[in-house]
Amino acid sequence: MTTETARPQFAFRLLPSLGDIAFLMPIAFLFGRLGGLLRLLEDGDTGWHIRTGQWILAHRAVPFEDIFSYSKAGSPWYAWEWLSDVFFAWLYGWGNLAAVALLAMLLLSATFALLYRLTRRRANVLVSVFVTMSATAASSIHWLARPHLFTLLFLTLFYAALENVRAGKRRLWGVPYLVWLPVATVLWTNLHGGFFVGIVLIGAYGAGELIASALTADRAERLSAWRRAGWYFASAGAALAASLVNPYTYHLHVHMIQYLRDPFQNDTIDEFRSVSFHSSWALFYEGLLALSVVATIWSASKKRYAEGVAMMAFAHGALLAARNIPLFVVVAAPPVAAVVEAAVRRVPALAVAGWLRRLAERFNRLADDTGETERIPRWHLASVLGVGLVAALLWAPNPPPRFRAEFDPQRFPAKAVERLGHYRSARIFTHDQWGDYLIYRLYPSQKVFLDARSDFYGSDFLKKALDVLNVAVGWDRTLARFGVDTILLPPATPLAGALKESAHWRVDYDDGVAIIFRPAASGRSEQVSAADDRGGTGRGREATKTKASDRSIHRQQPKT
Repeated sequence: MTTETARPQFAFRLLPSLGDIAFLMPIAFLFGRLGGLLRLLEDGDTGWHIRTGQWILAHRAVPFEDIFSYSKAGSPWYAWEWLSDVFFAWLYGWGNLAAVALLAMLLLSATFALLYRLTRRRANVLVSVFVTMSATAASSIHWLARPHLFTLLFLTLFYAALENVRAGKRRLWGVPYLVWLPVATVLWTNLHGGFFVGIVLIGAYGAGELIASALTADRAERLSAWRRAGWYFASAGAALAASLVNPYTYHLHVHMIQYLRDPFQNDTIDEFRSVSFHSSWALFYEGLLALSVVATIWSASKKRYAEGVAMMAFAHGALLAARNIPLFVVVAAPPVAAVVEAAVRRVPALAVAGWLRRLAERFNRLADDTGETERIPRWHLASVLGVGLVAALLWAPNPPPRFRAEFDPQRFPAKAVERLGHYRSARIFTHDQWGDYLIYRLYPSQKVFLDARSDFYGSDFLKKALDVLNVAVGWDRTLARFGVDTILLPPATPLAGALKESAHWRVDYDDGVAIIFRPAASGRSEQVSAADDRGGTGRGREATKTKASDRSIHRQQPKT
C-alpha cells in the first residue's frame, strides 16, 4: 500500500460508519424524540429491582418470600430477574440512577448495532440502516430501565447464532452454536423471564426444516432436512432443560405459566394488552408488520421457511401484547430488509415510469458505493465519544433536564414521600406504580400495601385493590382489614374524591401531584400544602380521562 492510499484509509478509520449510526441511533432517538431519561425511568419498577438487588447482595442469597409488603408479608415470591437486580444494585451503588440508565442505553445500543449487522447480511447498507432505524423506532414503545432489555439483546444474539448455523458456519471457538445456545440460556434465565422466546426461536428454525422436508420430493433432501430439524429441536430441548438452572428450579416455570395464562392480568395490565395504532411510532411497527407478511411469502418462494415461521409466531405475540413488539421487530428486520433489497434491485428492469427506474438505479449505485466505503475498517470512535458525551452529561453538576437521572416529580410523589418519612409505622395504601416508588424511597423502614409485582399479588388481591381505588362496595372494609392508616393518591382519582367527603379521613398533605390522607380521628393537625394555585380545578371527586400519548403501554392508570 502506498503512502497516498494509506492516508485516506487512516482518515476513514476515524470517521463514523453506518454501524456507529446504528449503535448511536437509540441514544439519539431517546434524547431527541422521547424526552430523555424520564422515558427510561417513567416506570417505577426500576426502583424495586434496585432494592431487590441490594437485599441479595446484603444477604448473599435470593429471596424466596416477600420482603416489601405488609399486606402479604412472608408469602412465597419468585424474584425471577434476580441477576439483573444484582447488576442494577451494583451499578446504583457506583453511580446511582444515572448508572442504571446508562446500562439500559448500552443494552439498547448493542441490540440495534447487532441487528444492523444481521440485516447487513441480507441487504445493502442503505436498506439495512433504514430497516434498523424503523425497528428502533417501533421498539421504543417499551424502552424502560428494566431487566427485559437483556431479553432483547439475547434474542438478537440467538438470532445471529441461528443464522450462522443455517449459513453453514456451525461452530464458535470450536464449539457448535447449537451447544452454545443452551449454555447461554442459563445466564438468560437468571437475568429475565423472557428466556423462553429464545427457545421459541430455536424451535421455529426446526419447524422451518420440517416444512422444507414436507415440501420436497427429493428423498435425500427430505432426510437432510429431518436431520437439521432434529438438531434444532435437540438444542431447543437442551435450552429448556438448561433453564431449570435457577434458584427456583421448575417452580419458576410453573409460576410463569400460571401468570401468563391469567386472563385478568392480560386484560388489566396495559403492557399485556394489544397496542393502539393511533400513536406516531406505530407507523413503523405497522410498516414492519405488513412487510413481514410479504417477506414470509417471498422467503417461502426461496424455500426459506424458518424465518416465516418465526415472524408469524412473534407477530402473533406482538398483536396480543404491546410489550412483545420489540421482540417482533428484531425477528422481522433481517427478512424484511432482504425483501426490500430484492424489490429495489428489480425496479430498474420493470415496466414502470422512467423516473422511478432512474431513481432505483441511483439508489442502487449509491448503496453499492457506500457498501465499498463501509468495508474499510473503523475504530468506532464515534460510538465511544457518543457514549462518553452522554455519560459526561449524566454526571454533570447540573445536567440538562433530559439527562437528569430521576423519576419524574410530576408523575411520582417525590415531595410527598418526604412527608411520609415522618410516619415511621404507617401502613400506606397507594396504587402499584407509586408502591414501586415507595419501595425505592422508603424501604426498609416502611413497607407497602401494593406494588407492581402483579405476578406475586395475584388476581384476587389485585381485584380488591382495584375496587378500593374505584370506590367499589366494601372499599373501606378492605382498608380496615389491613389496618391502613395512610393513603397516598393522585388528586384526580375516585378514591381521593371519596376520601375528601368522608368524615373518617382528612387531607394531611397536598402538593398538586399527590395527596396524603390520614384518619380524622388521629387529630386535626394543620394540613400541609405545596400545591400550585389551580383555582380548585380537578380537585373534587371527578376523575380526569387519561390523555392519549405515545406512551400507551406505560401505565397511565394504576397497573392493578
